[in-house]
Amino acid sequence: MPYPANFDSVSVDGVISDWLRALREYSVEALMVLGPDPFGGRDDRLVLALHPPRLLDAAEALAESRDFGAPWRDSDAPLVAWQDISKSSFESMGRWRRLWLGHGYQSVVRIAFPLTVGRAFECYLFSPRQWHDRSEAALLAWSSLNIWPLLKRALAEARSPLSPRELECLSLAFQGMTARESGEQLLCSERTVNFHLANAMSKLQVDNKLAAIQRACWFGLI
Repeated sequence: MPYPANFDSVSVDGVISDWLRALREYSVEALMVLGPDPFGGRDDRLVLALHPPRLLDAAEALAESRDFGAPWRDSDAPLVAWQDISKSSFESMGRWRRLWLGHGYQSVVRIAFPLTVGRAFECYLFSPRQWHDRSEAALLAWSSLNIWPLLKRALAEARSPLSPRELECLSLAFQGMTARESGEQLLCSERTVNFHLANAMSKLQVDNKLAAIQRACWFGLI
């Protein structure tokens, strides 16, 4: 599993650090972002961002679990979930809960940002204390909704396998433009647009534009 983007990206790490500072009054001391593995199966997730770094083992355990995976997203489960980890029964606790408890965290709020074809980005906020009602969880969800556009853009820029021109051509294809129409807008030839689209499809390991657009969405690029 690759390391989280903020381990290498100053931009992502800056957003994460500023967000955590803003959450201190709610006793949030750790956060992580999971996202779909663009080249994996429907339930495969990656740890995209994490702070503090020492929690990588616990973060990867959550990513590898099936909790909040495809069955959860296919159900009528809420997009915001609040759990008191310390009150989970031992039988249903699972490895990730035991690891987070071992690191001293008792409560977690999860906020999902759905994507195409049953995938989602997920923000998790952890606290070493118990939250006694839903009001604090609601405030954390509100905070996540406000920060997400900035964090998503920073993550996409840090993880993007595409050149700016390849992404531009793919974005225009997403809007329904033909290669000729895209070329007119970008002031280049239809052949040049098709060249960039072919490169994008190769990097995204697919053989058609629709699949390339879908995988670009899973990176958070579109």
